[in-house]
Amino acid sequence: MKRMTLGVLLGLGLMSGTALAASAWTGGDDQATNPLACDGTAAAAASMPYDGGQPTGAPDRNGKKITVVDVPKLIGIGYFNATSKGIADAAKELGNVDAKTDGPTKANIDEQITFLDNYITSGVDGILFAANDPVAIAPVLKKALSKGINVVGYDANSTPDARQWFVNQAQFNGIAKALVDNMAKEIGEDGAFAIVTSTFTTPNQARWIAEMAAYQEKCHPKMKWLETVEAQEDNNLSFNQATTLINKYGDQLKGIFGMTSVATPASAEAVTQANMCGKIAVVGLATPNAMKPYVEKDCVKSVVLWNPVDLGYAAMYVLRAAADGTLKPGATSVKAGKLGELQVINGSEILLGAPYTFTKENIGQFDF
Repeated sequence: MKRMTLGVLLGLGLMSGTALAASAWTGGDDQATNPLACDGTAAAAASMPYDGGQPTGAPDRNGKKITVVDVPKLIGIGYFNATSKGIADAAKELGNVDAKTDGPTKANIDEQITFLDNYITSGVDGILFAANDPVAIAPVLKKALSKGINVVGYDANSTPDARQWFVNQAQFNGIAKALVDNMAKEIGEDGAFAIVTSTFTTPNQARWIAEMAAYQEKCHPKMKWLETVEAQEDNNLSFNQATTLINKYGDQLKGIFGMTSVATPASAEAVTQANMCGKIAVVGLATPNAMKPYVEKDCVKSVVLWNPVDLGYAAMYVLRAAADGTLKPGATSVKAGKLGELQVINGSEILLGAPYTFTKENIGQFDF
């Protein structure tokens, strides 16, 4: 019912101002959207009570060595290799953390739950996670809390009561604004676009797309949203889905959004192989290293992201602070090593910072 509710609401709202196809978006959740101002005026930080969970009967871990496992959506891709590096860097810097990354090789929630359950059984002091599904992962995370384990999410959230804190790489509406503004700059105010995402229920992508819909309706109402397709976190499927969109819509398609670090370079490769560079814009979320070949050839003008090494680094510092008891419900900020003080937002989220746009002028300065 939640999927249908959001799909209907977004469809009705967007079709009033655009030529949106009825099938443009069918997933997500029923959370309200909060589009930023069209002129870039900063949004006021919302003051909300703490809504996270708490470990039951946790021992005194203040300053003591702890063992931490990081279980991302999947292992073996550049993005989570980068977050894992950040976690390892922070653990080494802290000196009292033994951290490791482990998880499924595909973005499969059932496999992710199995990994988490096994580490709860074997015994760890802390868990870091990036959820494949916010609701499905909640019971196993609550189990961890019930065993006194500190639990912190990053990149993709769970339901708030299933973890203590969530480190948000950038606010959803900020990512949405950066993506849509960059696309509008490339394809014009009346251009038509499609989206390649992982799944309709992957929490961060679902929220980004919902916020993109709201922001596009408000600030770029003549843009046309053709379709959203799922491609898991699979390179071949992402390439095939992008190719299908190119063939299906022909000259009508002016832009493709890639919502994952896999979908964006795969979409750029599909545009390249279709000899459509300069005719179909690709704007999306991806690591600089994956996009450098396409940016340097002017097939891609802009890539939106944050530094995933910093994201993992921040998550490790947040978990350490939670374990030490120095980060408590009601806190307004937390110290995160070289990143300085990070702000607490929305009750139990910690904000890494604003999104960053990589272009031909700056992408060579980054290596991840």
